Amino acid sequence: MLAHLLIKNYALIDHLELTPDPQLNIITGETGAGKSIMLGAIGLLLGSRADTKVLYNPAGKCIIEGTFDLSGYFIEHLFDEEELDFTTTCLIRREISPTGKSRAFINDTPVNLESLRRIAGQLMDIHSQHDTLLLGSNEFQLQIVDTYAQNEEILRHYHADFQAYRKANQVYNRLIAEAAQMRKEFDYNQFLYDELEKAKLQADEQEQLEQELMILENATDVRERLQLATEYLDNPEQSVIVFLKNAVSSLNAISKFAPQYEQLRERAQSVYIELKDLAGEISDEQDNVEIDDTRAEEIRERLNLFYHLQQKHQVKTLRELLAIQEELETKVSRVLNLDEDINKAKAAADKAQAKLQKSAEKLSHSRKAVMASVEKQVKTYLLELGMPNAALSIQHTIIEPSESGIDDVDFLFSANKGIKPQQLKNVASGGEFSRLMMVIKYILASKRKLPTIVFDEIDTGVSGEIAIKMGQMMREISKSHQVISITHLHQIATQGTAHYFVYKDNSSEKTVSKIRKLTFEERVNEIAQMIGGSKPSEAILQNAREMLQAQSGVKQTNLF
Repeated sequence: MLAHLLIKNYALIDHLELTPDPQLNIITGETGAGKSIMLGAIGLLLGSRADTKVLYNPAGKCIIEGTFDLSGYFIEHLFDEEELDFTTTCLIRREISPTGKSRAFINDTPVNLESLRRIAGQLMDIHSQHDTLLLGSNEFQLQIVDTYAQNEEILRHYHADFQAYRKANQVYNRLIAEAAQMRKEFDYNQFLYDELEKAKLQADEQEQLEQELMILENATDVRERLQLATEYLDNPEQSVIVFLKNAVSSLNAISKFAPQYEQLRERAQSVYIELKDLAGEISDEQDNVEIDDTRAEEIRERLNLFYHLQQKHQVKTLRELLAIQEELETKVSRVLNLDEDINKAKAAADKAQAKLQKSAEKLSHSRKAVMASVEKQVKTYLLELGMPNAALSIQHTIIEPSESGIDDVDFLFSANKGIKPQQLKNVASGGEFSRLMMVIKYILASKRKLPTIVFDEIDTGVSGEIAIKMGQMMREISKSHQVISITHLHQIATQGTAHYFVYKDNSSEKTVSKIRKLTFEERVNEIAQMIGGSKPSEAILQNAREMLQAQSGVKQTNLF
């Protein structure tokens, strides 16, 4: 349950703290005093989006903080799944900075809005006037059936199976689409691949052939130059090597006279040996140079093939062509193996669909099993709320598997005798909607482990004895759930175990919404004003006092 609520710098609220009673909390106040503002702040704790427009002081930070007592509520698994620390005292905080940045924390650990909604949604249920409008929605009606049937675990398994089926089906459909497209391109890709494969490309071949062709095209000049270089170096009669050999002999004759002469001789000898090797290699290269027009033409043809393929595929190197060849091979190979891949994907999708169908049927059976009971209980409690001829019929249809199952439900309602039940949005008035929603919330309260339930003017459109019965329903719910009810009806206000009054304080330069817990006498005066206006008579005051005394002094029993 909600043990403590702190609201700072939100809308008309500068600073507000509330410590609700564990049972039935009544909140009253004039229209516009700030009751709905307080609900908006609580909505932020449940994951509602917000912006800087909610800041009371645009320069300050908005903080909404709720402390929840989770004793007796077995929801540790949710915290484990979200990787959050669990304690029986849970602190949830939302912060909105002046820049519009919003942050959420659970037990001082930052969380995203999805995680916040998942956790907080198990701590509080807020019924607003918007929910009454939602009652006409088939999706909302299906949620009512699921809550009554306590289908949370079955739904979790169904959603997992649905996601698995959808993923498997997406893989299968994607393969089918890819196959159609790839088969259109198969012949062309096969032709391109065959052309590249036939060329038998090697990564470094182009550079080697270009170099070889350069030599072949200049073979005569190359041979002449190599021969001339050889003669300069190693002519038997007059050459560099002959002169160098003589120099070595001269230095050898004096090398014994001083160390420096020996060093000069060694250097000259080294140069002599190196030049002899160089002359030999140049001679060998000269012998290797051939004038071969046939070989040159072969290389030109081979290089022209490379240039043609590079231009065709808009690349500059053989390595890039080889990469394209590998890619084409993959595409061609994949098309050739498509049937096998598609068959595997189809088998996986069929298996996932069969598992989904089994889960869907289990969920559907659980829903159908409780529909008659929901219809009966709604009729019973509406009778107590002054609608003796009301009837609710749940129309059920099997549909294709969707996110919510294979069931479509439609609540058909009639409030009057002899009138055939029709869709809720077509037949129910405001007061009838309120009573129907109250009955549904009352029935579902025993099916859920929600610590706190908030009713925002669920009594709209009712009065008198019916309002008393609705108040008693809330009192009954508060025996197992903490209830917070915003109301304008004194019949409901008298049922509270605690009463809070929301009001506007205009004593400063800027209006501020505040809340205070009423004492017994203050409650008497507030109830009397709700009955007889701002200046209630002594008789009305006495009536209000007796009503409160009756509620506080008489032990409540099971309602119906």
